[in-house]
Amino acid sequence: MTFVNERQSRSGKPHPYLHGNFAPIHRVQPLTPCSYTGSIPEELAGGEYVRNGGNPVTNEDLGRDAHWFDGDGMLSGVAFRKQNGGSIQPEFVNQYILTDAYLSTVTTPSLRLPILPSIAALVNPASSLFLLILRIFRTMFLVFLSNLPGSQQVIKKISVANTGVLYHDGRALATCESGPPIRVSLPGLETVGWFDGCKAEGEPSTEEVPGNAFGGEGILSFMKEWTTAHPRVDPITNELILFHSTFIAPFVHYSIIPCTQSCSSFIQPQRLVNLAVPGIKSAKMMHDFGVSFTHTIIMDLPLSLDPRNLARNLPAVSYDPSGRSRFGIFPRWNPEDIRWFETNPCCIFHTANTWDEAIINPTTNQSETTAINMLACRLTSASLVFSAGDIAAPIPKPSSSTTYPVEEEQCRLYYYRFSLSGTENTITHQFALTAIPFEFPSLRDDKSMSAARYIYGCSVSDSSFGAALGRAVKIDSLVKVDAEALLQRGNHRPPVHISGCVDTRSVSEILASTNPNDPIKIFKLPQGFYAQESRFVPRQNGTSEDDGWILSYIFDESQLDEYGNAPPSAKSELWIIEAKEMKEVVCRVILPQRVPYGLHGNWFSEEEILSQRPVESIRCLPVPKVKVLGEVDEEPSAWMEMWMGLRGWLLNLAG
Repeated sequence: MTFVNERQSRSGKPHPYLHGNFAPIHRVQPLTPCSYTGSIPEELAGGEYVRNGGNPVTNEDLGRDAHWFDGDGMLSGVAFRKQNGGSIQPEFVNQYILTDAYLSTVTTPSLRLPILPSIAALVNPASSLFLLILRIFRTMFLVFLSNLPGSQQVIKKISVANTGVLYHDGRALATCESGPPIRVSLPGLETVGWFDGCKAEGEPSTEEVPGNAFGGEGILSFMKEWTTAHPRVDPITNELILFHSTFIAPFVHYSIIPCTQSCSSFIQPQRLVNLAVPGIKSAKMMHDFGVSFTHTIIMDLPLSLDPRNLARNLPAVSYDPSGRSRFGIFPRWNPEDIRWFETNPCCIFHTANTWDEAIINPTTNQSETTAINMLACRLTSASLVFSAGDIAAPIPKPSSSTTYPVEEEQCRLYYYRFSLSGTENTITHQFALTAIPFEFPSLRDDKSMSAARYIYGCSVSDSSFGAALGRAVKIDSLVKVDAEALLQRGNHRPPVHISGCVDTRSVSEILASTNPNDPIKIFKLPQGFYAQESRFVPRQNGTSEDDGWILSYIFDESQLDEYGNAPPSAKSELWIIEAKEMKEVVCRVILPQRVPYGLHGNWFSEEEILSQRPVESIRCLPVPKVKVLGEVDEEPSAWMEMWMGLRGWLLNLAG
């Protein structure tokens, strides 16, 4: 019998982000004990590592447009449960996030295409205006129909919550740009409900705090609920800082949600909701931002996400290589005091850390912030946006208005220093710390917003994060960068402004180093093994900032069959790697199934899990109606017949 590749696309080739260990997995499991080799650090006891990622439940039409950033959110976690006698038992759990879109999908067996249009359709220069309008209309009308009588599931929010996961004020929250955060319960990863800035659905009314909710009022208020996938939590005040990017002016709003669990009931903590950020002229694909203890950085980069582009004969998502990058910096509580800094065009999807530089004013004896520093993963093109949808990136057209030289294709850990002294808005330092590809940055949580020494991230040894058409980005190297040491070197002997780099070595050259104090250390996975974003867990009473472990899901691709497909028996592992030297795997937890390559994860401590707010109800899958013996089917009304017929036509429109 000839085996047919189950991931064939219309082009005859498998879509790189629906194939192999990128392929979705539909089996979900409750907390299930796992075997392991090595020893589990006692610091992990009672905690849980959770990673989010897109996992499309509707995947029958494999020739459809698809993108790595698409798909229904699925959380995959390993909880380290305490046992009698002091031992630790790792348990794996994975659950779909029961968003409105997911519940609507699973209650519609005839659905072949996801309810939301793929990002691939929005970024593809070959997409016709008619087709894009048709797909957007289909989504809007399906949402409208879901709110009419006869619908089994109402779609109130369109988010698939498939990108990040974090903890704030007694809540674990899953995030995505197209909606507000949604609360999940630890360690079982059950879906509680949408969080509006005051309370999450499913919580008792006693948990609600007074104040305005995300979005406010008005017909377009839903857009102001859309929240960055990367909110920041201040490690000292525990405030949640976030922004909301929309398609209508003023395009960006800004919120600060205080921590109320530890506050006195007599003191109303300060909060700020949906305050406009001035100075942004168009809708942007704005994924992340920077937050220090005193200031916030909004990034207005030349990567737009604007339906109005269609009227200009451009894709809804478009990158302008002749544009400019603008960084808006303002005091945390005063966005109206924003100052704009301009420089070369680039894309930044993730910032690693942002921190203040301050002096003591001798007159007032008060601390004054004189500069803001930021480390970010800077790309010199938007090729990743296209390759993640298996689309050829458009070739930039030279423009007479271009004022910046074209830079080589790269994604590097990059340093900016924005001077706040005087009236000139000057970026005094712009250079890369290392020449190796660097993405998915993280750091020790309690060092966030301060001058953290170590930044952890992911790299690829044989390609870049802007992978070639038909290929997917696969992480084969986990990296630790001593940012403090490289910044000292860069300040002592500054590299070429903008395009320069402190450490110009390749991955292989760094691996060949015998210097025990090398500022860059790389854990290179064995041949055929690939990792995902890593998270740092500190050792209790550790002797240094990097005393601890990093955790990452690992997959051995030798399990794939001859066609590159992952069989049902394929399994992933969670590796616990000693973080000081980045050489030793202290434990390998063998999971009962594979975890597809996904996006962002987080570590939740035992204290956070035990401190979760009470839950009154959780979201559940709908229970199919069981027909009683002898029961006569009710004749559908003329309205219901028309409604069902219209919905059925729309479900598979624009395929």
